[in-house]
Amino acid sequence: MADIEFTVDEGVGRILLNRPERKNAFSFDMLKQWASFLGEAQHDDSIRVVVVTGAGGAFCSGVDLDGFAADRGTPWLDKRMLTDKVHLVARAVEDFDKPYIAALPGVAVGAGLDMALMADLRLAASSVRLSEGYIRVGLLPGDGGCHLLPRLVGRANALELLWTGDFVDAGTALELGMVNHVYSDDEFEAKVSGFARKIAAAPPLATRMIKRAVVHGESMTFAASLDLVSSHQAIIQSTQDSREAMSAFREKRPAEFLGR
Repeated sequence: MADIEFTVDEGVGRILLNRPERKNAFSFDMLKQWASFLGEAQHDDSIRVVVVTGAGGAFCSGVDLDGFAADRGTPWLDKRMLTDKVHLVARAVEDFDKPYIAALPGVAVGAGLDMALMADLRLAASSVRLSEGYIRVGLLPGDGGCHLLPRLVGRANALELLWTGDFVDAGTALELGMVNHVYSDDEFEAKVSGFARKIAAAPPLATRMIKRAVVHGESMTFAASLDLVSSHQAIIQSTQDSREAMSAFREKRPAEFLGR
């Protein structure tokens, strides 16, 4: 079996980190494929949502330290290695304007947690444990944690988690806003699948426009955001998706978007 796999079913793309014996620690090759899968999904109109998850009851334990050390040709974790290799997925996520969900069946540590924080939403199993962890090996987050975590939990909570490396359980993660939903372990797969399919069944162009408006709005003035939304609205109203959604609403029937 491959270390990372990509499948598509009913409009939902699924990226599976598949190294359970290493708690899905990632290699350089996995990062390349991960970024490639997101690029593929971006340009495939049949894919409405992408879910990334891990095999064997874990999400991701971060970098494969043995593999990274063996591959280095310059000082380990230098700027070029981070920029050219580790950040491939971060850049692909930034360019991805469809819903992107991290499904966390278990532990996510260090860069593994940062990978989850990049997603639009995080769904967690009740046994999940999360930690930035870098401080324990004398490093700072190299994959976006210092940027992403404060935006979810606030500066003070983020600094505490970053400075201590403490693990967070499912209940605390939900309370802090690190995850959107927590599901029991035995229902986790079914709940994630149902959640993803619900979003995949929504009007795809409106879904993407909403994400763009939210993401760009974070760095805009309110006036600029209103101007952007008025332009998006004019475009959306001219589409078949919008007409189908409005007709379905008036006729009190489910709208049909998959397959178009």
